[in-house]
Amino acid sequence: MAEIKTSVTINSTQEKIWDIISDIDNEPKFWKGTKEVRNISKEGNNISREITIAFRDQKCLQEVKITPKEKIQAVFTEGVIVGEKILTLRNNGDSCELEAMWNVKLSGMMGMFTGMIKKHIKSGTEQALQAIKKEVED
Repeated sequence: MAEIKTSVTINSTQEKIWDIISDIDNEPKFWKGTKEVRNISKEGNNISREITIAFRDQKCLQEVKITPKEKIQAVFTEGVIVGEKILTLRNNGDSCELEAMWNVKLSGMMGMFTGMIKKHIKSGTEQALQAIKKEVED
């Protein structure tokens, strides 16, 4: 499994940051590794969806659980990626910390390339967090 953890401090309110990150249909705007999102079903704060990732335009199924103003957990249930991505938002008074944590691997025979994609996921995650920070602070 590739474990990746990175965070950014955003000088804004928890509500303003949450409004942006909880709009998960808009994920491709910030997360360049996600090309397309298609929701399959939604029940309360639980969403089943199909995403198309930049890696060879592969489709993956995800179960997303949203804990309002706190956490978004996306579990990859089918496709080339196995594992999860968790976004956590913590209020620090005048600012907030947005943390992204991945615990993923490539499935099947692709598993041997997990180490190679780790740096791409880390770089893409850092870019996404900076893009979110810029969107909120501007």
